[in-house]
Amino acid sequence: MKHTKCYIPEYPRPQFVRADWQNLCGEWDFGFGEETSEKNALDGKLSRKIIVPFSYQSKASGIGLEEHHALVWYSRKISGKPGKRTVLNIDGADYETSVFVNGRLVGTHVGAYSRFSFDITDFLAGEDNILTIRCSDDNHPIQVRGKQRWENHNFGCWYVETTGIYKSVWLEYVDDVYLTNLKITPSIKDYSVRFDFAVNKPSHDIEVKFAISYDGKPICSARVSADDVDNGVSLRLDSRELTYQVEHWSVGNPVLYDVDITVYNNDEPVDSVGSYFGLREYVTKDDKIMLNNVPFYARLVLDQGYWPESGLTPPSEEAIINDIMLSKEMGFNGARKHQKVEDERYFYYADILGFTVWCELPSNHWASDKASKHITREWLDIVTQNYNHPSLVTWVIFNESWGVRNIMVNPEQSNLATGLYYLTKSIDSMRPVISNDGWMHAKSDILTLHHYEQDGEKLYSFYDDIYKLVEGDITGYQHLPYANGYEYEGQPIIMSEFGGTAYVGETNDVCWGYGNGVANDDEYIERLTSLVEAIKRMNISGYCYTQITDVEQEVNGVLRADRTPKVALEHIKKINS
Repeated sequence: MKHTKCYIPEYPRPQFVRADWQNLCGEWDFGFGEETSEKNALDGKLSRKIIVPFSYQSKASGIGLEEHHALVWYSRKISGKPGKRTVLNIDGADYETSVFVNGRLVGTHVGAYSRFSFDITDFLAGEDNILTIRCSDDNHPIQVRGKQRWENHNFGCWYVETTGIYKSVWLEYVDDVYLTNLKITPSIKDYSVRFDFAVNKPSHDIEVKFAISYDGKPICSARVSADDVDNGVSLRLDSRELTYQVEHWSVGNPVLYDVDITVYNNDEPVDSVGSYFGLREYVTKDDKIMLNNVPFYARLVLDQGYWPESGLTPPSEEAIINDIMLSKEMGFNGARKHQKVEDERYFYYADILGFTVWCELPSNHWASDKASKHITREWLDIVTQNYNHPSLVTWVIFNESWGVRNIMVNPEQSNLATGLYYLTKSIDSMRPVISNDGWMHAKSDILTLHHYEQDGEKLYSFYDDIYKLVEGDITGYQHLPYANGYEYEGQPIIMSEFGGTAYVGETNDVCWGYGNGVANDDEYIERLTSLVEAIKRMNISGYCYTQITDVEQEVNGVLRADRTPKVALEHIKKINS
């Protein structure tokens, strides 16, 4: 595995890397809201211990209680660095988070799936400071919550909720002037890359240098002013240093360019950031998906990113790598990350290993104006934060009308889906956007279908003439492909959920999958072969099989929850070939 130049083990933000940082993950003091007062919490007097970044519901946290608590507290000692500013980063905390330093409120963030940061320098006093974090988590379905249950027990395909900190918490130390934003947009049309960037204190005295290299060879550089709140520069990438002028990122050849970024204040270097990018284009053209101007057939696996011991939090960096490698070994060329925005290190390893990823907004399950505001704010943060990763190829806004249950006939809900489609496009014109994955699409770049029929021939019979489907002639199937007022415009079609076959022969627990389960290896392989072959016979652009692993009560993974295979991986690879 070849890492990027900027790689630091366990670093939480791999496309915006600073060497001067401190990981705050590990043991913290912890308490439930009903067992402690705010005064004791702010003084760091909490009765329990927890291992951050694991939620208290998970065994990895050291607590492992699945009961709902609406309020939790965290506390630990921290220190700053003389002559440096201290920035606190929280990569994910569910749902409303307030940060205190030495008893003073620093700031509050609402939402579970995007990183947020606070400059806490002015709140620090000496070497020993008390950092306190309060998280409140209402289990109402109006929240953006994905597959987290909102009842006090698991039901259907909803699982134990995640409350509080569940991603990395860390400090970075910077000078008074530093880089705050970096958007990287490569173009294969003219072999160029554009950097949009910002610093915290724009001035005519501030300049930023971008130095691009490939495999250790300098390619190009530019030094430009950072005198405005938003700044930008474009650089040509074609170079005599490379045999073919440029190198393209693809699944089979995941090559990356390194970027060294230096901020200068009055010609003195004050900040240094490492980054990287891939030169690639993933677009829809007529009824095909194109990767670097070549038709790309998507062989995706649905991946909900749960682990038995740690819930939504990867137990280690090695666990992230393992999931991607297992997917590739089974012949999948990408994953639809379902109802979860994954740890950013997942995207990093997908970047360097050559694995495409669909990024999806975790759903709310209640339509209202308040929900629309929360969805919009959090989704735009998600898109902005993950934009630079070349492995991320598709944005998915809604799934199966969750949160917009009446989208078929309610123009407010279809307008929300279409509005978010265009808002996403206003930030990112590089990637396809899907407004409502599975059915009842509003404006969408790909037509996606979900169908869990377990007989391959019967499944094929619904789609033997794909154009009958898009015209609404789908006798025997419950959902129309488009909401009222929208129609098929010749987009690529992907069966983005199918299969879900339950392997019930090895468990007596309460469990479920789709249709009648299978009892042994032979039945399982026969069922998967039948379903995948049916998809391959359709005139479409790919599929996404449900799913990579069992999750809590679901036993419809091709792997068990502990990542051990149910059948030999070569059988799955042969089916996908």
